[in-house]
Amino acid sequence: MYRFLLTRQWVILTLLGLALIPTMIELGFWQFHKHEHRVEQNALISRNLDAPPVPVTDLTSTGHTVPRSDYWRTVTATGTFDTEHEVVVRRRTSDDDRIGVHVLTPLDLKDGGTVLVNRGWVPAAPNQTSFPDVPPAPRGEVTVTGRLKADETTGSSGIKDLAGLPERQVMLINSEQQSQLLSRKVLGGYIEQTEPVPSGDLPEQIARPDDSSIGPHMAYAVQWWLFVAAVPVGWIILVRREKRDREEAAAGKKATADTPEQPEPASA
Repeated sequence: MYRFLLTRQWVILTLLGLALIPTMIELGFWQFHKHEHRVEQNALISRNLDAPPVPVTDLTSTGHTVPRSDYWRTVTATGTFDTEHEVVVRRRTSDDDRIGVHVLTPLDLKDGGTVLVNRGWVPAAPNQTSFPDVPPAPRGEVTVTGRLKADETTGSSGIKDLAGLPERQVMLINSEQQSQLLSRKVLGGYIEQTEPVPSGDLPEQIARPDDSSIGPHMAYAVQWWLFVAAVPVGWIILVRREKRDREEAAAGKKATADTPEQPEPASA
């Protein structure tokens, strides 16, 4: 009764099921590793945000690449904003998903050197060639507190670095690019400003990164592994159903064969 498993249809179905099992196992582990990465990142964010503030020069320097272990560390920097060389970073969203720009202002440090400060979000100009209205940065010496971030690249951010942009507009926050524009040394990475808080509504400061949500990745992993268990169960159900259908068909044929033919009635 199980010889039907050797038919073309059932061989293909069985091979397909065998191929799906390792694929779904791998997809489950892929989601599980994403879950682990999210949990690890949440722990890193919480740990670094809760760490005591340190001078920015303790964690970065000219040409330095900020390591992942220092992302979101609270740093301080004292100096004077260079508003003449302020630029805006295009295609950035606010906390409520409005399209605008980030305001990037160099801060000339009191002890020498320059660090980039992302002062927050403002609406974009009515047309893409104009410079938007940007509230002025504080004048004179100021102490800025914020979160240390690494330089943005196309590879790390997924943002294409477009050429030929209007003056004082950029796509990426990158200390090396700004160092070339400023013709002076700039510390690697940048500060995402949290203090001082703007006196008005703008710039809107960037929200604290989420360090509590773990996302749906663990649930997706469990789903894939449940699918793995469903494949053999489903195969067995289909096999038993096929066997039953064949048995019923065979019994029907036998009953038909065993039924004697009725003689035709004689004509009047």
